[in-house]
Amino acid sequence: LLEEGGISAVTMEAVAARAKVGKPTIYRSWPNARALAMATLMEADSAPTNVRETASPLADLERQLLKVVDKFATKRGGQVRLMLAAAEQDSEIAKGFRNQVILKSRVEGRDLLTRAIDAGDIRADANIEIALDMIYGPLFYRVLIGHLPLDEAFAKGLLREVLRGLRPTG
Repeated sequence: LLEEGGISAVTMEAVAARAKVGKPTIYRSWPNARALAMATLMEADSAPTNVRETASPLADLERQLLKVVDKFATKRGGQVRLMLAAAEQDSEIAKGFRNQVILKSRVEGRDLLTRAIDAGDIRADANIEIALDMIYGPLFYRVLIGHLPLDEAFAKGLLREVLRGLRPTG
């Protein structure tokens, strides 16, 4: 239904008819059509970015950011953005996005930054949680607000600027 008609095509009636079940069956798992649609979108994008580990954790981090950007450059990514714009902060839709996208990205990023510290590419005293906020905050801000393009140039520039403050001196 999402592929055929977008978010507006996802109604509890349409899902029940397509699945050949009664609406109560659908309501047992999802409180409304928006939550069901977001669950579907999140499921499709829930796989980790699976950045292959190389000798350069910072290059791996750049590839991970580019994969996140690529996810939201698609039609499906645009649908997620529209749903998030209409969602309340503590709704199931917002919680699903936070858990399936933001937190998973941060876990991968944390691992990559830890490897970069171990490799001497980032200062040992760097605050990883703040660094993660500096990297992913602007990225997801553009996902949610859409005021400027979310593209490769942005992702690379963002990482370059953040790393400028994290690199060892001297």
